[in-house]
This record gives sequence, structure tokens and C-alpha cells, in this order.
Amino acid sequence: MGCKFCATGTMGFKNNLTSGEIVEQLVHASRLSNIRNVVFMGMGEPLNNYTALVEAIRVMTGSPFQLSPKRITVSTVGIIHAINKLHSDLPGLNLAVSLHAPVQDIRCQIMPSARAFPLEKLMTALQAYQKNSHQKIFIEYIMLDGVNDEEQHAHQLGKLLESFQVVVNLIPFNPIGSFSQFRTSSEQRVSEFQKILRGSYNIRTTVRKQMGQDISGACGQLVVNLPDKRSRENTALLTDIEDLRI
Repeated sequence: MGCKFCATGTMGFKNNLTSGEIVEQLVHASRLSNIRNVVFMGMGEPLNNYTALVEAIRVMTGSPFQLSPKRITVSTVGIIHAINKLHSDLPGLNLAVSLHAPVQDIRCQIMPSARAFPLEKLMTALQAYQKNSHQKIFIEYIMLDGVNDEEQHAHQLGKLLESFQVVVNLIPFNPIGSFSQFRTSSEQRVSEFQKILRGSYNIRTTVRKQMGQDISGACGQLVVNLPDKRSRENTALLTDIEDLRI
């Protein structure tokens, strides 16, 4: 989606996963652990691959996986027309929205896709989604020093969300190379931002724990590099879904 704070956006569009490829990830993961939660988040926009997403989730909630829809979360930058369909097609899911700014102009600066999905219309869609689903909506908000992390931004966000049942997840920015124009907000600034949302607007607010930054695998750092020969050889040894018993 071209978000300027995310390394994934530098890759450009390659292709969409099929529903089988999505389910295959769950099959492989289930061989290692008892998987009870699935999150569609990380690289790409799930709602831009809507048909495959719906097909995959219907498989996951059916036999043999039997996952509860309440244990499946779909993240989106705010594809309004797809949000409007999601509850009727897949009732009971958790919805996470990558909001990242409390006003349209800042959102457009850091998220080019926001130009096609105005904030006012997005909030209307979320209001309808929550009215139908009766579930909390998760709000993802990256903390960028001097861009969207000031006191006024916290109050703008609080006023935007105070009529909703939401959980706000503040995400410290993870560096993505020398080309990045952004800096990470200080821990103090993040803490103050959280206190405003909690204290002034009674909004449940968490701070995401930073993990994987040392291997460039943290939030916003996911980007594909060409594999070396050894990686290609190891990949060739992986079992295909057709060969597995589930």
C-alpha cells in the first residue's frame, strides 16, 4: 500500500496469495504447535485479496481446523468497500485498522493509499461495522517523532475514537534503513500519548513490545531479499500441502 514508514511498501506489488497458499501456512504451523489464533497482518493488504481471504477463513473455521472466528483478526489500512462487506461475509471476526494518524492530511502524507479512503468515510464504515458486529475494533497507530506523536495528536485521536469501543495499539517505529525520513518517538512521548488516551478519553491503550528489530524482522521491517543458493536448496525440501495429512 506504499506506507512510507514500512519497508514492505518499497517492494511494490508482486502477486496475491491464493486461498490454498494462505491455508498452507496454517497447515505447516499446526505441525509445530497447537494454533488457536490467526492474524492476517504483516506484508500486504488482506482486503485487497478479498475473495481468497474469505475462502481461506471459511476453511480455517471449518473442519479440520475449527478455529473460532473470534480468534481470527484481519488487519486493513481501511479499504472501505471491503469493510462494508466483511461482517456479512465473515461474521464474528476481529478487525484491526492501521489508522496511524488522527487527521486526513497527516494520514495522506505517511499513507498514500489514504487518499482513496478519506478518514471521515472510513470512520463511518467502522461505525457501521461495530454496530453490526458488537465487537471492539483494534486501532494500530505507529509513533513517529514530530509527525503524529504530539499532545495535540493524542487529543485529536481521542476525540475521533471516543464514541467507539476500541483498543489502541501504539507501535514504536522500527528503523528501515538510511532512506527513512522518520525517527522513533521517545519512550516518554509514547507514555504521555498513552496517558492522554487513557486518562482523558478512557480508551484502552497498549504499547507494542518491540521484537525482531535486531534481525530486521520487526513491524515495518519486513521486506524480501533474494535468497542465496543454500536458502533455495532448503526451501526445496519443504513439504507441499498436497503431501500432508491434516
